[in-house]
Amino acid sequence: MNVSVELAGVSLKNPVMTASGTFGSGEEYSEFVDLNRLGAVVTKGVANVPWPGNKTPRIAETYGGMLNAIGLQNPGIDVFVERDIPFLRQFDTKIVVNVCGKTTEDYVEVVERLSKEPVDLLEINISCPNVKEGGIAFGQSAKAAEAITRAVKEKAKQPVIMKLSPNVTDIGEMARAVEAGGADAVSLINTLTGMKIDIFRRTFALANKTGGLSGPAIKPVAVRMVYEAAQAVQIPVIGMGGIQNAQDALEFILAGATAVSVGTANFHHPYTTVEIVEGIRDYMEEQRVSDIRELIGAVR
Repeated sequence: MNVSVELAGVSLKNPVMTASGTFGSGEEYSEFVDLNRLGAVVTKGVANVPWPGNKTPRIAETYGGMLNAIGLQNPGIDVFVERDIPFLRQFDTKIVVNVCGKTTEDYVEVVERLSKEPVDLLEINISCPNVKEGGIAFGQSAKAAEAITRAVKEKAKQPVIMKLSPNVTDIGEMARAVEAGGADAVSLINTLTGMKIDIFRRTFALANKTGGLSGPAIKPVAVRMVYEAAQAVQIPVIGMGGIQNAQDALEFILAGATAVSVGTANFHHPYTTVEIVEGIRDYMEEQRVSDIRELIGAVR
């Protein structure tokens, strides 16, 4: 039985990855999860300089999920290179570095720093606000998304995955834009923008007022968008958004995802990723599927 998949020339032993921002850089989860069993570990977002993140409270529970407004807090590329890459290199899994920034130059600086590092893929988070364009996210304008993709690709030595925002009118247009900019793959969806109000305190549940909604509540939206993106482009698609178990992961694969990323589920059940790997194998055995590639995009 073959469960290996290929992303932009990089072979993963199985299609199960972690979602950026929900797994740190793997160290805190390694006592629960055998990282060797995962297709890839996707790191928390890394910027060119340390980011302090947003004011607290930064997390709020919601029906079927959670809101977060962490603000991409991270120690910066210097600490990441010195501390996190050596840790991940101990394991037989692929390393995907999530990159964030506030300007095109920020992204390019991190990508250049990573060009000589032993990491396998770069995932570019274009849901960040573009401070030079009035704060609109890079991923909410097709023109801006194509431009940032092109700029990153010019300097990148590793294959580039562009992580798409769902907060757009036409996800297919955004996927085509980054493909035109040279993206090697796309991943989606990032969180949906949401809000929660504390009726007793009569104020916002999050200090940032709005936050990113993740968890099971967003899965139907995510499956639809992954399907639309997979129909729109020729490059591989990585699906995420509310995956809790193997059945959820298989929905994304059947919709066109070559690989899947598991996020919020890690918070309440750290073993989720490994259970999904096992569940996919069990499904394939029950359904007499010898190669996972038979399932990718099988629903049209």
